[in-house]
Amino acid sequence: MSPPRSISAAAESGDDLLMRQVKAGSVAAFEEFYEHYRDRAYRVARSVCHDQGHAEDAVQEAFLSIWRSRATYKPQRGTFAAWLLTAVRCRAIDVVRREQKHARRRAGAHTLDACPTPAGPPDQIAHEDASHLRALLTRLPDAQQEVIALAFYGELTHIEIAAALQLPAGTIKGRMRLGLKKLRADIENEAA
Repeated sequence: MSPPRSISAAAESGDDLLMRQVKAGSVAAFEEFYEHYRDRAYRVARSVCHDQGHAEDAVQEAFLSIWRSRATYKPQRGTFAAWLLTAVRCRAIDVVRREQKHARRRAGAHTLDACPTPAGPPDQIAHEDASHLRALLTRLPDAQQEVIALAFYGELTHIEIAAALQLPAGTIKGRMRLGLKKLRADIENEAA
């Protein structure tokens, strides 16, 4: 007799089975995913968008994206839930950015005059900042670099990073805290 499996392991194996069916083109299996994950997906999107309509748009775009890219899903890289919720978060960020872009276009001249402009072309400044940050990251120990990169560039939560690296969440949080503390100190030292 085999040992009892945890509820989360049973859910993951159910997700794996459903995902195989989705990859094969099963709309019914995809509908099951939607029914099971839509509330969680909406909560993630709402936490980013802070607007019901935009959150709903983000969830719809994310599920559509998942359907279109279903053949690229690799279970060894993480659970379906992590894949979906990362897609939802990314779509929510895209929705917010689109809305901000449209809001700037709708803004009157007086609003635009109140906004300070950077000293150089925005793309150049962003590129220089990104290059500087990458250089500072290389000064950190590998373990701290890894968790910070997964969090900020990979847009994963502490729990998703812990699952991906097969480490306790507390270890991930500790590495993140120490790495960010060192980055902050390096930035402050350069500014002084």
